[in-house]
Amino acid sequence: MANFNLDFLKSSWALIIDYWYSEEKWRARGLTAVIVTLNLAYVYILVLINKWYNRFYNSLQNLDLDEFFSAQGEFAILATIYIIVAVYQLYLQQMLEIKWRRWLTKKYLDNWLQDRTYYRLQLTGDKTDNPDQRISEDLRLFTNYTLRLSLGLLKAVVTLVSFIAILWELSGSLTIPLGGKEITISGYMVWVAILYAIVGTWLTHKIGKPLTRLNFDQQRFEADFRFSLVRLRENSESIAFYGGEAKEGQGFMDRFDRVLRNFWQIMQRQKQLTWFTSGYGQIAIIFPFLVGAPRYFAKEIQLGGLLQVVQAFGKVQDALSFFVDSYPLLAEWKSVVDRLSGFTGNMNKVRELPDAGSVVTKASAPALTVTDISIHLPDGHELLSGLTLKLTAGDSLLVAGPSGSGKSTLLRTLSGLWPYAQGSIEIPANQDCLFLPQKSYLPLGTLRDVLLYPSTNSSVTDEEICTAMSLCKLERLQKRLDTVADWSHVLSLGEQQRIAFVRALIQQPEWLFMDEATSALDEPTERALYTLLRERLPGTTMISVGHRGTLNQYHSKKLTLDGTGRWTILNL
Repeated sequence: MANFNLDFLKSSWALIIDYWYSEEKWRARGLTAVIVTLNLAYVYILVLINKWYNRFYNSLQNLDLDEFFSAQGEFAILATIYIIVAVYQLYLQQMLEIKWRRWLTKKYLDNWLQDRTYYRLQLTGDKTDNPDQRISEDLRLFTNYTLRLSLGLLKAVVTLVSFIAILWELSGSLTIPLGGKEITISGYMVWVAILYAIVGTWLTHKIGKPLTRLNFDQQRFEADFRFSLVRLRENSESIAFYGGEAKEGQGFMDRFDRVLRNFWQIMQRQKQLTWFTSGYGQIAIIFPFLVGAPRYFAKEIQLGGLLQVVQAFGKVQDALSFFVDSYPLLAEWKSVVDRLSGFTGNMNKVRELPDAGSVVTKASAPALTVTDISIHLPDGHELLSGLTLKLTAGDSLLVAGPSGSGKSTLLRTLSGLWPYAQGSIEIPANQDCLFLPQKSYLPLGTLRDVLLYPSTNSSVTDEEICTAMSLCKLERLQKRLDTVADWSHVLSLGEQQRIAFVRALIQQPEWLFMDEATSALDEPTERALYTLLRERLPGTTMISVGHRGTLNQYHSKKLTLDGTGRWTILNL
């Protein structure tokens, strides 16, 4: 099939094979072997039932009562085995699917989080859209579709091999007079079934080919629409203050219109495909009667033989028509594989960016030393050139300058996040760092989880937490430590910034990076919090980004950036 080129097959195979060579390989291989065995048993039962058709209908034609009841007993046994095989075939297939999906989800989550790939993806112009959907929804569809299609193909191949021999034997020969001669075709029904399936497969592909791209776009448009709804929930207060409901509603409907327009195209294409596949399937019901009737009316076979031929023809035709019947699913599977392969490729691509960690090295000296650091934007625009400075334990540096001059980007570089930097940064080894952004990240969970984030230290007592909350003027929340809420919407921006200071007091890092960490606070509260840091964390080296002149008094040095790459350092 034209869409399934060599590159696609390689990428899909790379997605599939890893699990069967992972740490769970023996469990995966064993479960797969059992499922394959059950599929083979399933086809074998169908072969036995096919033979039963001959016996049963011949007993009816011959009015043989004993043979009739004997055939009923045989069918009861075959039907019981068929049911058992069908149940466990489905159950174990679902078991393999969920185990495979769990392994793939962990692998993708690890890769997404490793080396801050989730962050670096946002720095590239061709960033992956909706990675959350690819990890949650696309992996679910990938495991489900892959197992359904692979096991369906296996079943089709085994069915074809099993029934084509039966059909060859039962169909006999067909003699056709042609130009005064007679041409005899052995196993003529086999050739008819093959020709019928080839024509059907080709026409199905011609009609259904556009579905691959349409399904790819549909998943993307659905994810974009869903993401816009999530953003409204996350920014509900700001939107309410703006009175932006009409604008948001228009944006929602614009995105939803893309969903509808693409889905309408899918509907049109699937309607055309269904016209053909439905007609193809219905013709396949009567077709074997038509091609088998000459031998029956010539009394070369009995009624049971005719029905066995018809059933065998149906099985062969079904097996050969695997791609006809599975084409919509194949189109969806290909779009899922394309999205996952693109996601994997983009994650690998961002790892090829300059390694921010190579600029930052661990040093034995208890000081931060920056030597000839230059920082650029992804487009090459220079933010900072040749910066050199040194900070020792307990120092405090204020980074100032106009908006867009690179203040926050300098913090990212010092933290080892920003890949577009050259030079050398030495930081003391085995020392903890904490970053306080302008808008703190508040994870889902209890208030205790929020206050301790990102630390996993469970030994912090309630008394220590409450003391830090009192110092940061958050006493009203002390009784809600075990309350689960969406705290980013419950707390004001000022309270969220005070939450960040509570974290600093509890975790007591050796290095504290603050990016406009008090921008939402009044000056008396700002003064109280900075004084608190100096009193409670005297050995912490503090680097702050800010615009207010009031911040000068809390720092010993000031670095000013002008946005053109130049800089100055003053002692305060």
